[in-house]
Parts: sequence; structure tokens; C-alpha cells
Amino acid sequence: MGRLSRLGNELYNGGRSIDFVGRRWLWYAVSTGIVAVAVIGLSVRGLDYGIEFTGGAEYRVTLPADQVSQGEADDLRAAVAATGIDDASSPVVTTSGTEAILVQTRPLTTAESETVVTAILDQTGAGPDSLSQSELGASWGQEIAQRALLGLVVFLVLVVLFIWAYFRQWKMSVAAIVALAHDVVITIGVYALSGFEVSPATVTGLLTILGFSLYDTVVVFDKVRENTTAMRQSRMTYAEAANLAVNQTLVRSINTSVVALLPVGAILYVGAAQLGSGNLKDLALALFVGMAAGAYSSIFIATPLLVHMKSGEDSVKLAEKRARSRRRAVAADPYAGRTPSGRAAGRAADDDEPDPAAAPAPVAGDQRSPVAGKGRVPPRPHSEVTPSGASGRNQPSRRPRSQRGKR
Repeated sequence: MGRLSRLGNELYNGGRSIDFVGRRWLWYAVSTGIVAVAVIGLSVRGLDYGIEFTGGAEYRVTLPADQVSQGEADDLRAAVAATGIDDASSPVVTTSGTEAILVQTRPLTTAESETVVTAILDQTGAGPDSLSQSELGASWGQEIAQRALLGLVVFLVLVVLFIWAYFRQWKMSVAAIVALAHDVVITIGVYALSGFEVSPATVTGLLTILGFSLYDTVVVFDKVRENTTAMRQSRMTYAEAANLAVNQTLVRSINTSVVALLPVGAILYVGAAQLGSGNLKDLALALFVGMAAGAYSSIFIATPLLVHMKSGEDSVKLAEKRARSRRRAVAADPYAGRTPSGRAAGRAADDDEPDPAAAPAPVAGDQRSPVAGKGRVPPRPHSEVTPSGASGRNQPSRRPRSQRGKR
């Protein structure tokens, strides 16, 4: 068995544990710092909205099929950016089938538009008749933003109702919503700090990461519910059972996140480094940051926050009181809670390591012996054991049914 597999088994069985719940104030501080940086970046730099939201100009140049390629689009993007016009410094250049290349910029003046047209014609070698120009309005982007906001509100309402109906605990719904808001704020803040344009693909990525973050959180919460259903029998507090649930799902959450982030990271690299500006990199950035933040929040934020909110409930307080009583009893009697074999409760039967708390072996001259099946050592007798009158009697023996009653 590999080292990672052994680690996963130890985390699942409780042999090794990372105290996520007990260090919740540390995670709160880390998350608060990250969110603060995101909010500051959003307020200082703001979001760079694409032409779908602000409007702009679109140039369509018709070219032969062998000239409509990604290489030609990259060269045309560099030529338009080299004009020195601020609103055309980051044009969106894409191919339209095998017939034309589209160039989109922010709104330009008449003189700036003529400069861009000249740069396009010089780079492609096309004639003036092959170029068409149109204005893009901001109404389409605004409509997308409004519909995305409406979809986000509906999604959050359905999330609250679903978690409340499935887990029967409204505090789980609150913890999940806080984790979702945490992921969205961080993703938007990274967009503001990186200077990436906000396009309709960005809105799509934001809505997608909500589902990913919620999926990971629900998996952890489901394990929390399983571990806390019978706390009296498990002899754990709510915080201990919830922390065990996070440890049991930790390896799974990491593996799922890594597998999801690798292809998204590759798409982000190709879209940003190879293809330049475009919807592909906008979607990939939202997915990459949102998935990473979602994995973090489901482990470090959602469950510790849930335990924090439930710490005042009577059932949770009673479980903690029972746990403290058991610890005091174990401190007073080290053999309490032992199995008939003398092992501590919960130890595997095939464990070859010696049990440090096992009953000590009898020494020479010690008349005490372990009580069978109890795991304890009785006190010394007050007097010598004298032979009784029944010691000389014949004791009954078990005989086959066919021999019973026969001498």
C-alpha cells in the first residue's frame, strides 16, 4: 500500500487527524485576509468590462480561406494594438468560419477608427471593399448581466431549500451560502487584480463554480451528518465528529480538485499565453480560481463555521458534557472502556504494536491475576483461601446423550 493510501486510511479511521475545527479561528483569519485583498482590488482597480457590456466597434475583414487562420488573427491583433490607441490596445480578434476575421475594440472616435481600419488593411493586404464596420451596443451585455444576476438569486434560493430539506438543518444552509459567497468574492477580486476582461464567458464560469463548490460542501456535510447521527454511541462530541468527517473526505476532496484543476489550468495557459485575449481564457480563469477557492472553503470554512454555529445547542452541549465525564473517568481508571482482550476500545485486533495501557503482567509473588473477560486486576485477598467441603466431591461432566444415565 502506498504512502498516500495509508495516509487516507489513517485519516478515515481516526488513526491520524488534522484539527480543522479546533483551528477555525486561524482559517477565519486567513479567509478574511484573502477576501479583504479581493475587495480592496475590486474597489481600487475595478472590473474591466468587455465590449459586450460597454459597447464598441467591430470590424469584419473578408479574406481567402487559406488566410483565415489563428496565426493571421494573432498578427492582426498585434497590428491593431500597435496603433497606440488606448481603447484598441487589447482588441478581441477571432476567426469567423473560413471566410473572415473579426476585430472588436472599445468605442472609438472617427479618427481612431480610420487608424484601425488602415492597420487592418495593411496587415491583411485586403481591399477597402473587403472590410465592413459596425457598432456594438451595450444592451446585450447588460441583458446578460441581468439574467445572470436573476439566475444567481434563484440558484441561491434553491440551494438553501435543498440543503434544508436534505439535512433538516438550516445552519448547514447558512454555512454553505457563506462558503459560496467566499468563493465568488475571491474569484471577482482575482479578476479585478489580474486585469482580465469580464465577458459573458466570465459570467458562465462564475455560475459553474457555484455548483462545484456546493457539490464539495454537500459531500462533507453528508459525512458530518453520518458521524453525528448517534453521538451517544460514538462517544464523541459534535466538533470531534465533524472534524473526523472532514478528515475522512480530505483525500477525496484533494484528488477531485486536482483532477479538475489540471485540465482547466491547461486551458487557461493556452487561452492566455497562446491565443491571447478571448472568451476561452476568461472562462478558464473563473473556473480555475473558483474551483480552488471552492475546495478550500469546503474544508476550512463550511464545516468549522457549522460547528461554530451549533456550539450553543443543548444536544451539542450535552455531548460535550458526556465527553468530559468520560475523560475524567478514564483518567481515574486507566482500564475503563477496555475490551475483553485487554486492548483499548477501537484498536484493531491484528495490531502488532504493544498496548501501553494494557494490564501489567503479574510479577513473582503477586497473588493477583487478571479477571477473565474484564481487563481488570482484582485487589489482594484479605485472608488465605481455605479448602471447602465441596472440594472432594465428584463434579458433573458433560456426556453424550447416548451415555447419559448409564454407569
